Amino acid sequence: MAPKKGGKKKKSPKAPTIIDGRPAAEMTKEELEEHLGRIREELDREREERNYFQLERDRISTFWEITKRQLEEKKAELRNKDRELEDAEEQHQAEIKVYKQKVKHLLYEQQNNIAELKAETIAELKVAQEAHNEADNTMWKEKRELKVQMKDQELAQQEVVRNLKKSNESYVSKLRDDFLRQAHEIEEKYEKKLRDLREEMELRRKTDIHEIEERKNQQINDLLRNHEKAFSDIKNYYNDITLNNLNLINTLKNEMEKKKQEEERSEKRMTELENENRKMREPLEAARKETEELRRRAENYEKIKSLYESKKNQLKNCEADLKNSKWEYEVLLQRFEIIQKERDDLYNKFIKAINEVQQKSSLKNLLLEKKLSTLADSLEKKEAQLNEVLSASNLDPASLSVVTRKLEEVLDAKNTSIRDLQYELARVCKAHNDILRTYEAKLRQFGIPIEEIGFKPLESTVAGQQLGRGVAGLVTSPP
Repeated sequence: MAPKKGGKKKKSPKAPTIIDGRPAAEMTKEELEEHLGRIREELDREREERNYFQLERDRISTFWEITKRQLEEKKAELRNKDRELEDAEEQHQAEIKVYKQKVKHLLYEQQNNIAELKAETIAELKVAQEAHNEADNTMWKEKRELKVQMKDQELAQQEVVRNLKKSNESYVSKLRDDFLRQAHEIEEKYEKKLRDLREEMELRRKTDIHEIEERKNQQINDLLRNHEKAFSDIKNYYNDITLNNLNLINTLKNEMEKKKQEEERSEKRMTELENENRKMREPLEAARKETEELRRRAENYEKIKSLYESKKNQLKNCEADLKNSKWEYEVLLQRFEIIQKERDDLYNKFIKAINEVQQKSSLKNLLLEKKLSTLADSLEKKEAQLNEVLSASNLDPASLSVVTRKLEEVLDAKNTSIRDLQYELARVCKAHNDILRTYEAKLRQFGIPIEEIGFKPLESTVAGQQLGRGVAGLVTSPP
């Protein structure tokens, strides 16, 4: 054998034991004994805990075995319950088939009732449609007749208007000729008067001027003669002055006195002539003023003539307006008579339509109320039969709840249809009442008392409900 290579490995030096953070070699004997006592106490405590946990483990294993046995028993009971539940389910399915058959019978009866109601409604709609078509045809015929009458009246009115225009034109031309002739005569008359007055005033003016000129010439001649006489006297005086101064002085004195007297007389004469001239000037001024007045009158005559022409034109316009107003009044009077006749016809038709609608709505309301009462009675009978069937079947609570829920759904559908019918009845009654109120309002609008109709309209009511005042399409369904 080959010799072993190498020797044993050297052991590493052992680490010193540390107790409570100190090496064991450094601790005293008392400390080691105290530490040993603590370790023994911990060992005893660990042994007690081990015994306690072992007891707990035994108890848990025993409890687990008991629980396992109970679980197997419960599983067996559950299997038994499942078998019982399957049997109950089969029985429940059989009962459901029976009740489904009964519900089918009820649905079949409901469909038959609905079909009957639809057939009756369709028949009523056909009757109403035929009545409406007949009324429409009648209204169309009346409308065509009214159009023909209106056309004839328009033609007659146009003929009357043409005749009136012709007569009016002839009358206007005659009046125009008369007014022109009268105006020409008046114009010639006043022109002749103006010429005569102008000639007369001109002749008077010339005569007055001639007289004034003659008086002036006479006065001038008198003055010239007096001056010539005085000049001859003075000349004789100067010729005789050398002969007799005393006589001359006396003569001059006498002559001076005479001259003074003559001068005074001349002055008096001059004042008289001036007064006479002044008096003659006043008639001349009056004649001039009268001439101005005549000229102003002539101008006023022209103004009056133009004003007369304008007034004559205004008179023509007023007469034309008067004729137009008379014609419009006659046209409006004819239209008023036609409209009044149409109003009477519409009033009669409206009364007739109200009576028909009232009769139809009352009949329809009676039919609907009878249907509602029969449906309510049949519903009560069905509920009583259902309660008897349920009490006789002795079902378990689960199947009974299913059946009652389905029956409640069917009853809810029935109640919904009943509420719809009640709503339709309320809407029809409301429409009827609205028509009556509209009819009364129209009568009040035309001033016709309601007592003069001859009958009293009846308002439709629904039992247990109060109809509102809104639009017929907004009637709320009963709660």
